[in-house]
Amino acid sequence: MTPLAHPNIVDLILDAVCIVKADSSIVYVSPAFERIFGYAPEEVIGRRMLDMVHPDDLAATERQAQHVTEGQLQLHFENHYVRKDGQIAHIRWTARWVADRQVRLAVAHDITERKHTEALHAAIYSISEAAQAAEDLVTLFAQIHQTIGTLLPASNFSVALHDRLHDTVSFPYHVNERHPAPAPRSLDADALCSHVIRSGQTLLLTPDSLPPTAPHMATAPRPLYWLGVPLHAQAGVVGALVLQGYSEEARYGDRDKELLQFVSTQVASAIERTQMRKRLQQMAQYDQLTHLPNRQLFLDRLKTALARAQRDQTLLSLLFIDLDRFKQVNDTLGHAMGDLLLQRVAQRLLECVRASDTVARLGGDEFVVLLESGHAAEQATAVAEKILATFTQPFDLDGQQVPMWPSIGIAIYPDDGGDESLLLSHADAAMYLSKKGGGNQVHMASVPGHAQSGA
Repeated sequence: MTPLAHPNIVDLILDAVCIVKADSSIVYVSPAFERIFGYAPEEVIGRRMLDMVHPDDLAATERQAQHVTEGQLQLHFENHYVRKDGQIAHIRWTARWVADRQVRLAVAHDITERKHTEALHAAIYSISEAAQAAEDLVTLFAQIHQTIGTLLPASNFSVALHDRLHDTVSFPYHVNERHPAPAPRSLDADALCSHVIRSGQTLLLTPDSLPPTAPHMATAPRPLYWLGVPLHAQAGVVGALVLQGYSEEARYGDRDKELLQFVSTQVASAIERTQMRKRLQQMAQYDQLTHLPNRQLFLDRLKTALARAQRDQTLLSLLFIDLDRFKQVNDTLGHAMGDLLLQRVAQRLLECVRASDTVARLGGDEFVVLLESGHAAEQATAVAEKILATFTQPFDLDGQQVPMWPSIGIAIYPDDGGDESLLLSHADAAMYLSKKGGGNQVHMASVPGHAQSGA
């Protein structure tokens, strides 16, 4: 069957002219069909046009084709097709039924570039909004992964962060179909990430350019395509975004590089903001010398713990700890040694409690331990005895052995009070009695006159 227009004119049309039977088998396509769909005209004659429709659009396309066959004009129907090379082509159709030939005459206008631009703008807006509102970086990384997955193959996406102090790289977000997230390690142990982070340059590798041996791929399936983009922050490169593809569907190119480079600026800014918030929070809530919770954070935790103890009808214990003769260390060895001693004391106290318990520094040489979920007062006594025992060993201060002992006072909820200020006051008073009795001992607030020595 010959086309309905002069063939020379049809050959010049940039849109593809298609003639198909009612069952969608192709009778004729113009030369532009190959540019849009990837198939030469002679490859598709006799094939069903519907067989090239993307599965997601098949049902809607069948309904529209039936409407045209019934005599309706189609002026702006949009769907997408799978090209010969596997890529997706977005098409806007105009079509009509030619009754005397019993065929549908349709013109396909390629809107793939327009759709890509629209999707890109939507993705950029989505990523920018997510980055501005990010409180949790891992959640942000997951949102970005989902968004870029609408624009390019992104089944295997990782965020690598560089720790400058230790020159290590970690992967707080890693989704990969072939191998799990690598453990934190030396940056140079991951040759490709190391190159991107140290050079600050985007790296795109294809089957022809992937190195024969890449250390981070030595025991894992190698990707066919690898795209890494540095995360540039004000302080320098803080990490990299990495895409990996294990099939020809993930053929990354310049357009993908540009997209990931834009995303990287948003991610780097979000990382900087989050890290700054964490530093400010750390400064506001933690003691800068020992890195233990400070008084304010401790009081917040105590208030929450008291509410839990009241609800669950459990005991709660406070151990107020003061170092005996700490001033002598400052006076004889200097404040730098005194600070080092406080750091060593903090570490020992942490080793005496569970991860769920709280050790805080209230100021000077005063520490407090909060023990939760207790069912017997003996739990607090046992922890206090453990602390006394660990203090029998002198502290190593840069090679100098310095003995130090604690005075400990214990207050227990509900016997010694039902609010944080009362409990803390009773524990402090009990500690004072321990110190008055010579130090290096434990005094229980609820048992006047009772003390246990660590000597």
